[in-house]
Amino acid sequence: MNTYSYAETFLKELNSEIPSTRKCLERIPENLFDYKPHEKSMTLGYLALLVAEIPKWISVSVEENEIDFATFKHFQPANTQELVNHFDENIKGTQKALQNATQETLSKDFVLKANGKVLFSQPIIESIPSTLNHWVHHRGQLTVYMRLNNIAVPSIYGPSADDNQFRS
Repeated sequence: MNTYSYAETFLKELNSEIPSTRKCLERIPENLFDYKPHEKSMTLGYLALLVAEIPKWISVSVEENEIDFATFKHFQPANTQELVNHFDENIKGTQKALQNATQETLSKDFVLKANGKVLFSQPIIESIPSTLNHWVHHRGQLTVYMRLNNIAVPSIYGPSADDNQFRS
C-alpha cells in the first residue's frame, strides 16, 4: 500500500489544477486588465494576478511561515506573457517547497498579518487546503469574467461550452 505524506497529497492536488489554470491565464488579454463587471468587483488584471500568485502563498507559508499584506509584493505584469511566466515561476517555487516540506514543517503555525497585526494563525497543514480552495474559487471567478468578455473558457473538470468537440 502506498501512503502519501500530506505534502505529497497537497502537491498532487496542486499539480492537477495547473494545466487548466494556465490555460485560463494564457487567454487573458492585457487590453482587458482594467475590465470590471461591476463597480464593487476587482479588475480582471488583478483577479488574474491573484490566480497566478495564490500558489506562491503556499511556498511562502511553508518557507517563511507568514504573510503580511503590507509587505507582500505583488508582481505587476505588463502583458499576458509576463502574467503566465509569473504563474509558472510561482508554481515551480510551490512545487519545490512542497517537495521539501516535512511533517515537522507543516506542523508549524502560519500567520497572516496586516501591517504587523495578526489576522489569524493556524498550522500550515491546515492553511494549505484552504489556500488551494481559495485559488480554485478565484479561477472560477476568472472564468465568469472570461465568459462576460467572450473569451473561450477552457475545459477544467469536464467539457466547456467552448469545446467544439462537445457541441451538438
